[in-house]
Amino acid sequence: MTAVRSQPRSVTAAAAVLIGALLCATAACGSTAPPESAERSGPSTAWQEPASYTYTLTSTTQVLAGTFRVKVQDGRVAEAVGLDEDSRRQVRELPGEVPSIGELLKRLEQARSDDADTAEAEYASDGHPLRISLDWEKNAIDDEALYVISAYEPAAGQGCVQRAGAAVVTV
Repeated sequence: MTAVRSQPRSVTAAAAVLIGALLCATAACGSTAPPESAERSGPSTAWQEPASYTYTLTSTTQVLAGTFRVKVQDGRVAEAVGLDEDSRRQVRELPGEVPSIGELLKRLEQARSDDADTAEAEYASDGHPLRISLDWEKNAIDDEALYVISAYEPAAGQGCVQRAGAAVVTV
């Protein structure tokens, strides 16, 4: 016969809660799964734009085309580095045109308010947008915009928030 020792329920429950919180924090801050595996469509209300972060933007619009590495501090674009010939030229000639993710979401909401023919977004599992597609007039030329967001990283000390239903875990 095997001897079995049982833990008091309160210790076991506390351990389960702690492990759950750590798993949520790890999922929010350190997920190594590629963003494509976490995509979903539809509006995201869970994600709140942090004050400071970095991301890579690939933009195909009439005004802004190319790939940029963007650093946002205090909610504003503090630095934009062009990663290809077109984007380097645009950073030199139009330094204020590279948007934050929050500004891209405002463009999406404006397009929806204006009843654009296309105003769609795909989101990562943490809620930040991965891709925003806009087209105000289906039959018009040169009013389309496609923004692809990758390599998104909140700044250190910003905290990572994982929302699951009504529970919020902040690390």
